This record gives sequence, C-alpha cells and structure tokens, in this order.
Amino acid sequence: MGLGEWWQKLTGQSDSALRPARVECDDQTVCCHHPDGVVQRITWPELSEVVIVTTDQGPFQDDVFWILHGAAGVCVVPSEAEGADELVRRLLTLPGMDQEQVIAAMGSAANQRFVCWRRPA
Repeated sequence: MGLGEWWQKLTGQSDSALRPARVECDDQTVCCHHPDGVVQRITWPELSEVVIVTTDQGPFQDDVFWILHGAAGVCVVPSEAEGADELVRRLLTLPGMDQEQVIAAMGSAANQRFVCWRRPA
C-alpha cells in the first residue's frame, strides 16, 4: 500500500491533502495552485491590500496565510506553499509595507488578522 492509499484509508481524504500549495509570481501576476485543484490569480496592478491571517491550528498544520486582495477577488497563499519565499520577498518590497504587522503576525499563535499593506488612494 502506497502513502497515498494509506492516507486516504486513514483520513478519508485523497493524497492531494499531502501536497502543499504552489505559488508562482512574476512581474505581472501571482498565481496560487491549491492541492484541491483550485487556482487563484491576482495581478500586481490590481493588488489593493495584503493581509496576513493566522490561526491556532499550528504547528502541525499551516497556520499563516497571505491574503492578497484585488478588484477581481482574492488570492490566498499558505505560508508553507512551494514558492512562498519568493512571493514574500516581493511583498516585503511594496512601498509602505507595515513590517511591524508582518513581525506581529509571524509571532502569533492565535486566530488573528493583520493588515500589512493597502494601496495608497
């Protein structure tokens, strides 16, 4: 019995729950591919707000999520997604990024929401 079969038998979930999300970003777009097949996209020009949401579910589950808000919706990126380091490096260079909110979020083990950046009016 393979790991995927074992996981499905144990939890009733497919082995996609074992795969992390994958985020890709370039100069135009951020795209997050979730294990359940959902793909969320947002373009940098439409980005209006960056929020970090933390949960009390860690440390065995991802408990930090970057929420990118735009005119057409949101792109939710788990902090443990493949490629998240590159995305975070780019986000931290946004003019006006509130580094103190980012630091507070990274230290949170509770269900909280941290607004880290808003596009200037």
